[in-house]
Amino acid sequence: MAEFSEFMKLRRRFKTNDEPEEEEKTAGPDEAVELKASARINRHSVFWILASVALTYYVDFFSVVLNHTDIHSWWFSVGLVLLGLCLGLAAFCIVYLEWFRGIRHYEQEYPAVPAVTTAAFIAASCSLNIALWPVWSFFTPVILFTQFMGMVMLISLLG
Repeated sequence: MAEFSEFMKLRRRFKTNDEPEEEEKTAGPDEAVELKASARINRHSVFWILASVALTYYVDFFSVVLNHTDIHSWWFSVGLVLLGLCLGLAAFCIVYLEWFRGIRHYEQEYPAVPAVTTAAFIAASCSLNIALWPVWSFFTPVILFTQFMGMVMLISLLG
């Protein structure tokens, strides 16, 4: 059977703002845990950045992308254009809207931007997977996902 503290946690989760808060007396050290601000550098971020760097080095990513003859150039071009659209919309939101205009909730002011960015990114990832499939075959989605996660974690460390 569940302990009293578990019931109190469950009750707090579904509590509305109208109800007055009760003072609780806790006896254990588990309930006295304070929430700390999430550190920018954590094991998760470091893992993805190092995995991306290692993968870039070991598969010789940039020279293969620039020089390999089996890459489907049309799909690759479409993927790069869509990826550029994603990066452009992200820069618009972060740099212009957030830094210059001070709009922190830009998805409320411009509700189409997140949807267009998501759709463009999904189409870009499909296009790049099709373009690079002849080079790395079934490793292509893993390589591109690792590169994506490494870039996301690197960007999150910068800003």
